[in-house]
Order: sequence, then structure tokens, then C-alpha cells
Amino acid sequence: MNVLGAVDALTKELSTVINRTTVNADTVCQLLLKLATRGDGVPITVVLDNVRYQKCALVHQYAAALNIELLYLPSYSPHLNLIERLWRFVRKECLYSRHSATFDAFCTAIEHCLATAHTEHRLDLETLLSWRFQSFKKVQNQTV
Repeated sequence: MNVLGAVDALTKELSTVINRTTVNADTVCQLLLKLATRGDGVPITVVLDNVRYQKCALVHQYAAALNIELLYLPSYSPHLNLIERLWRFVRKECLYSRHSATFDAFCTAIEHCLATAHTEHRLDLETLLSWRFQSFKKVQNQTV
């Protein structure tokens, strides 16, 4: 089971593309289309990590055609990516100390968690997906 997702930084709603094959540039384009057709009418910026299939020409062209800005995070900075925080939450809710009798039951549990996260777990997500990032621009060195 593969899940490619985007979390709305304001509403905490999740848009996903789920498949059982592979995640590639076509999957990213499917997600971009899903985001573009939400009909909000506001500019869309998608924050991405540096996976090769997200940086290819196909994704850039598709995003440009949909009027979506792509913003790439610096390498090795998953702590800045809100979706990585959401994946950690999903693992905690669905995988830790849980058993699924079948693969389909496992997939159903994850899909349910993703579909209801912004409603049933709204307070948890407000804290987990906050915009509070620590800045190290004004660090004071302390000598002991």
C-alpha cells in the first residue's frame, strides 16, 4: 500500500492518492490535480522533499499548467515537512501495538485514520502540525 498525501496547513485536511503499485511522477501529478480541483480559488503552494520523481520535468510542467507553485525543502530536513509529522501520527495510531488479521484490514485501518484525522483527531493535529519552527538565527553561545 502506497499513500502520497498533502496536508492543508490551515485546515489540516488531507488529500491523498492511494495505490498498491508504486509512487512515481504520475502519482504526484494525480495528487496535484486533486489539489487543483478542490475549488478553493486560492493560490496553491505544495511543499515537497527532494525525491527524484517529485523534481522531474513532468511534475514541473503539470504543476505549471495547474498554476501550482512547487517549493522544495532543503535536503535532510524532514522536521520541516508537515506531512512527515502526519505520517508519524498515522504510524502511531495504526501500527504501534496493533494487529490486522489481513492486508485488507490493515489498509482499511490506515485509510480510515487518514479520512478522519482532521475531524476525530483535530486537537492532536493542531499541535502536531503547527507552524512553530525553531529558528537558530539568534543563538547565544553559553560557556560553562
